Amino acid sequence: MAKLTEQDILTWNGPEDDYMNGDHLEFFRERLLQMKAELLANATQTSQHLQEQEATPDPADRATLEEEYALELRTRDRERKLLQKIDATVRKIDAGEYGYCEDTGEPIGLARLLARPTASLSLEAQERRERLKKQFAD
Repeated sequence: MAKLTEQDILTWNGPEDDYMNGDHLEFFRERLLQMKAELLANATQTSQHLQEQEATPDPADRATLEEEYALELRTRDRERKLLQKIDATVRKIDAGEYGYCEDTGEPIGLARLLARPTASLSLEAQERRERLKKQFAD
C-alpha cells in the first residue's frame, strides 16, 4: 500500500479496531522524525548565528542584538523541550501505545494527532485538566 497522506488521515473512516494500524503509526513516526530534523536544523542555525555575532560599538544596537539573541535562545529552549517530547512519543509508537489518551485510554483521534502529533491526552481530557488547573490557580 502507498504511504498515507494528511488527507488520507483526515478522511479515514475505517473500523474502530483498525485505529492506529501500521500505516497510521508509520505516518506519525515519519511526521515526528521530520519535526525533529527541523528542530535540530534550527538549533544548528542558532549556534552558527551566535558564533558569528559581531561586536557592535553602538550601545543601542548591541542591546537590540542581545534582545534578539535572548529571544532566539528562549525559542530554542522551548524547541529543546519539544524534542524530548518527540523522542518520548516515538518511544510510545515503538511500544504500541501511541494514539491513546494517558488519562482515559480512549483514542485521541487522528485529526487531533495530525494537528499535534505529540498529544498524549484526548481533547476532553486536556480540557478537563485545564479546567482543574484554572480552578486551583484562582
